[in-house]
Amino acid sequence: MSFKHTDINRRLVREITIILIIKIVLLLVIKHIWFDAPTIPKNFDNQVAERIAGNPSQTKETR
Repeated sequence: MSFKHTDINRRLVREITIILIIKIVLLLVIKHIWFDAPTIPKNFDNQVAERIAGNPSQTKETR
């Protein structure tokens, strides 16, 4: 009985370890694909200056 209990524990530990390794690999792949470099929008400096200075934007939003 003791042998069977340790065999089940070893199998469970092995399965959990394999699942964790797969999850880590998938997370690293996702990070590499989508988050490889920061994206900076066009006219970023102008947009920041307008926000800080409080000048109204030239574009009008419609809802």
